[in-house]
Amino acid sequence: MTYENILVSTKDSIAYVTVNRPKVLNALNMATMEELRTAFHDIKSDKSVRVVILTGSGEKAFIAGADIAELSKQDAITAKEYTHRGQSVLNLIENLGKPVIACINGFALGGGCELALACTMRLASENAKLGQPEVKLGIMPGYGGSQRLPRLVGKGAANQLLLTGEMISAQEAHRIGLVNEVAAPADLIPRAEAIAQKIIANAPLAVQYTMEAVNKGMEMNLSEGLYLEATLFGLCCATEDKKEGTTAFLEKRPAQFKGK
Repeated sequence: MTYENILVSTKDSIAYVTVNRPKVLNALNMATMEELRTAFHDIKSDKSVRVVILTGSGEKAFIAGADIAELSKQDAITAKEYTHRGQSVLNLIENLGKPVIACINGFALGGGCELALACTMRLASENAKLGQPEVKLGIMPGYGGSQRLPRLVGKGAANQLLLTGEMISAQEAHRIGLVNEVAAPADLIPRAEAIAQKIIANAPLAVQYTMEAVNKGMEMNLSEGLYLEATLFGLCCATEDKKEGTTAFLEKRPAQFKGK
């Protein structure tokens, strides 16, 4: 499919999704969000894709935020629908069943930071800047920032970012746990690819069920989470990949997983 606002390609079981609006620092308008929805639905059903790398085009921005011109036209009724539509796209990414690695190659502000928060993990270039500046515009996060950010970095650190609207460096984002790693700009995508290949070497269903246990378990108390873990562990043990993985280990050879 040909897109106007994003680029999509695949190589070596990795799908590359790039928000491609460099003239507006890859700002998210609803047309872009709908293209992301279509792309990630296709990726979800494509069994050849095991990991996704999500980034922004150009050297300045991952995604600098929402399209302010479009946002300024929203009223109470349309804004609620606007946020629900955006949230559903981020929920799709978060629960894709395949790891999504955000490569934050510049500004990740507002909706851009929220999009990164919905990814499985986040890598940032040394020149990246992250933040949730919505309060400076008289609004608040609408794509999950008020919910995912405190779950990731804790209530205190999240409130500081959300209430001041200040940007932080990649290094500070790493310190508070907002990003997993910081890399030189030239090393950002190669580092993500290296992580992706380590994931691809593992059993697809085991990866999927582990992500489900983490995502759903975060919303449960410990006993409920442990029950979910046991259930998903049981499903893993019913797969052909479990038999292959344990047999390969005992036979001291690399496993050949099939996602079955």
